[in-house]
Amino acid sequence: MGQEVVSKGMSACSHGGVYSVNPNLVKVDCSSSINPLGTPKRAIAAVKKNVASLAPMYPDPECRELKKRLSHYLRVDPQWINVGNGAIEIIYWFAQAFAKNRVVIPAPTFCEYELASHKAGAKVTLVALNAFEIDADQIIEKARGADAVFLCNPNNPTGMIATREIRKIIESVGSSTKILLDECFIELTDEPNTNSMMSMIEKFENLVILRSLTKSFGLAGLRVGYSVCTPSLLDKLSINKIPWNVNGLAQTAGIAALADKKHLPKARAIVKKERKFLYDNIRRLKKFSPIMSSANYFLVDLHGRNSTQFRDTLLKKRGMLVRDCSTFTGMGTRYVRVAVKTHRENLQLLKALEAFDRG
Repeated sequence: MGQEVVSKGMSACSHGGVYSVNPNLVKVDCSSSINPLGTPKRAIAAVKKNVASLAPMYPDPECRELKKRLSHYLRVDPQWINVGNGAIEIIYWFAQAFAKNRVVIPAPTFCEYELASHKAGAKVTLVALNAFEIDADQIIEKARGADAVFLCNPNNPTGMIATREIRKIIESVGSSTKILLDECFIELTDEPNTNSMMSMIEKFENLVILRSLTKSFGLAGLRVGYSVCTPSLLDKLSINKIPWNVNGLAQTAGIAALADKKHLPKARAIVKKERKFLYDNIRRLKKFSPIMSSANYFLVDLHGRNSTQFRDTLLKKRGMLVRDCSTFTGMGTRYVRVAVKTHRENLQLLKALEAFDRG
């Protein structure tokens, strides 16, 4: 059974990426779970073409063209869409708007939900995953009287899909409790349309679905995230929005990226093939046990070794950066998370792990 765990509170979240360590040591970043193809070429071309005209001009504060493109992409009305400076900004809008007294969060999961809630002044109730799977009944029980619930599908850092359980939670939690459903990685799963709740967004007036162009289209450095919810909920969600929160180059890159119909399907095919390749080969090693995932990343059990020390050793000796999961509440120090990248990069990671296995 999942059980309640104590929120330890936090003043900051620790994340992966080259700037989480000495960037000069990083040859391959396997800690950031971005589209293995990176940024679409047409998005890069759009930025290069428009930088001279956009750089000295204030961006559209309403992101109208980007919302129009997202509307076609998602098949939802533009009035249901909000755009943020990365998905992270919208997480903080949500907490500031709705996390007044108490929120419920499964654990382990993305730490910014907890941090944003603490900064909003809310008490956080953490409900432990059961063998890395969400316990819907426990969350429904703990959500009684709560202001909000944070959910992530697929979950970060486990990579596991829990659509059935999440739907049960959304249908069972009272309408006064707002729900943030983070689907930032869902477009890189094998069956995103089946696993997403986007087609049912109109049925739930308390639901905010969070997405990001960061992961799906490799725009991490430009910061483009968005949410979908009812217009009335959107007005409350964006009450703390600042003017010009998304810069003009980011909007242009997002519009161009969404126009590329081949980028995501190609990336999904790579992720599916390479995830199996990495998983199967790591599973053969003596000192590592991979955990099955549906996302473009998965956990690796280090068999009792310290995850921080392992990350640092692998980086120093091989230039490979993996995500130390000890900073995820409830994870302990025995897991790292690895991103599924191109075959060449995955081979480099595998060779580094094989050398560690022999040593």
